Amino acid sequence: MKEQLAKIRAEALSAFEGAQSALDLDAIRVKYLGKKGELTAVLKQMGKLSAAERPVMGQLANDVRAALESALEDRSKRLETAALEQRLRAEALDVTIPGKRVEIGRQHPMNIALDELKTIFIGMGFQVLEGPEVELAVYNFDRLNAEEGHPSRDWSDTFYFDQDSRVMLRSQTSPMQVRAMESMELPIRIIAPGRVYRKDEVDATHSPMFHQVEGMVIDKGVTMADLKGTLNTVVERLYGQGTKTRFRPHHFPFTEPSCEMDVQCHKCGGTGCPTCKGEGWIELLGAGMIHPKVLEMSGIDSEVYTGWAFGIGLERMALRRFKIADMRLIFENDIRFLEQF
Repeated sequence: MKEQLAKIRAEALSAFEGAQSALDLDAIRVKYLGKKGELTAVLKQMGKLSAAERPVMGQLANDVRAALESALEDRSKRLETAALEQRLRAEALDVTIPGKRVEIGRQHPMNIALDELKTIFIGMGFQVLEGPEVELAVYNFDRLNAEEGHPSRDWSDTFYFDQDSRVMLRSQTSPMQVRAMESMELPIRIIAPGRVYRKDEVDATHSPMFHQVEGMVIDKGVTMADLKGTLNTVVERLYGQGTKTRFRPHHFPFTEPSCEMDVQCHKCGGTGCPTCKGEGWIELLGAGMIHPKVLEMSGIDSEVYTGWAFGIGLERMALRRFKIADMRLIFENDIRFLEQF
């Protein structure tokens, strides 16, 4: 047994020293020091020895185990050090190599315009609300006084999900005004930005998917003068002092009286061009005093409270803000166009 222990010690120490990786080293450890290893097999023969030989062989076996474990730990540390040095050499950074330019992204022109609009209205005490793009027709039409048979409810104008025309892609963010009237305490001052969908043909000023910002104020004593004063202030904050606007009578089922507000064409200065379709003006938004019936449907006493509302196309606002001639440029993701902002 003494010869066996000496042989195991010599072979194991040599094997540990020759190990080239942590994986090889662990395999050698299992071979000599594992539960089924060679040293363990020798120790199982201790029962065959005489009482006088057992202490001597036991001590010798412990010395061999201690020597192997020490050699194992030493080789393991040296392998770790060698691996670290190799990694450091492989991952060394050559500071003399020219650096790569980091391209910094830019905000999309529509996001710039939206952030500016939010800043203006938040400064006036408005809250910003967001809502679902898949909407119920009862919120998109019925509660906004657009009853069955209204042209905007036709399948040729609106994207429906069901044959009953009850679930749809919202065609405006006005449903958030109804939801606000249902859930918020009076007085109410909110704007509701978001994506909307209509079956419009793509041209310089139209798209089947576009962005809208709805706004609403409900309080005691609110008048049309408040609406015009607020919108003119917003437009001048966006486009500069002295920006020309005009209000035209119109009809919306949600408001009464109703109007549309135009801004003078930024491309031609009012003389007429393809961007404004020769009119010299670009329609920016629709607005008006909230119809008393709409207030009553949401449980608001129209004899005590009045309000106004508007809906503005964010793309058209961005066209005027950055003097862009064609709305299609906003959606094409041409980096040459986007890098200008």
